[in-house]
Amino acid sequence: MTAVPPRPSAISAPNSRRRLAPWILVAPGALWLVLFCVVPVIALLHRSVAGAGGAWWDGYERAFAQYGGHLARSFGYASVATLLALAMGYPLAYVIAFRSGRLKNFLLGLVALPLLVTFLVRTFAWKTIFNDHGVVVAMLGALHLLPPEHRLLDTVWAVLGGLTYNFLPFMVLPIYVSLEKIDRRLVEAAQDLYSNSRRAFLRVVLPLSLPGVLAGTLLTFIPAAGDFINAELLGGPNQQMIGSVVQTRFLVVRDYPLAAALSVVLMVILFALVVAYTRFLGTEDLL
Repeated sequence: MTAVPPRPSAISAPNSRRRLAPWILVAPGALWLVLFCVVPVIALLHRSVAGAGGAWWDGYERAFAQYGGHLARSFGYASVATLLALAMGYPLAYVIAFRSGRLKNFLLGLVALPLLVTFLVRTFAWKTIFNDHGVVVAMLGALHLLPPEHRLLDTVWAVLGGLTYNFLPFMVLPIYVSLEKIDRRLVEAAQDLYSNSRRAFLRVVLPLSLPGVLAGTLLTFIPAAGDFINAELLGGPNQQMIGSVVQTRFLVVRDYPLAAALSVVLMVILFALVVAYTRFLGTEDLL
């Protein structure tokens, strides 16, 4: 008997389903991004140019003229907090990944433990620790290490300490993941080739851990630049960050064009810095 060839429609139906399958899988996530990311950003842009009786750029002009210092302060605090978190987080992640042995899971749990407590409660805890009548201030006063204000609250040091503490886990965990994935045989090979521990770290471990450093610094710097809770609770008027201004302009003063313009400026600067930073590190070579 001669086999009957399949009809073209029977062949095209499975092919059509295969072509549509990726789009069907992506559709829920794409819809979520459009509704809760693209649409709010467009609304924010529209609000920022809808000046109350002025030109469309009025909000941006006032943003730079009145709050340029707050923007600079926010990025300065975020940069210092990111560097401090990196200086403390990388050695901690290295010890957990390479030296902790059976204590690895326990130490990882301690790193992640603060994340189980809400951000606001953690910052209030630091406000109690830095209290003028607390043990920390008394010890630093006895050692003559207090700032010129002779207190910790309402100072730059308190804000930087709060930012560094609150975002430190976001620095440690990505670096730990990168270090944990490193094949230990590469380090052993470097040592077999007469490389000491320092050179093996600089030539093997550090380059292979750069993806974690990239992720950790971005996860620390971006939210720290837009944070306002630490500046509100641990700082004073002289330590106010741009997030505090946006919150006040939106919820208290209700100057929506200025608040929206400040938010857009913050997003654009952050995006430009992130693009420049990732291009500088060469993410294609890291991944």
